Amino acid sequence: MSDEESTEYYTLLCDDPSHEVVLIDCGPREMDVILAVRKVTGQSLWHSRVLARQAPVIVLEGLSAYRAQSAVAVLQRAGASAKWRQEPDPDERTPPST
Repeated sequence: MSDEESTEYYTLLCDDPSHEVVLIDCGPREMDVILAVRKVTGQSLWHSRVLARQAPVIVLEGLSAYRAQSAVAVLQRAGASAKWRQEPDPDERTPPST
């Protein structure tokens, strides 16, 4: 490159901030919810059971709004109380509220 040419670098910002899925409560159909957690997370049945029994808990992170809404829909169809929200900045992390 000659002295006249210069390289410019740009930082691209994502239009859609990442979202997370929060399992608030399993409800009366715990086994159905455990299977739904397994379906959306891809974890083993044992890990899904442990995760579901820790509610309220963040189940998934770093999702687009569409994928977060889809995961919440799967959990709610199984009888769970769940919601999706925009992920807070790393310095603003707080535990899930009920």
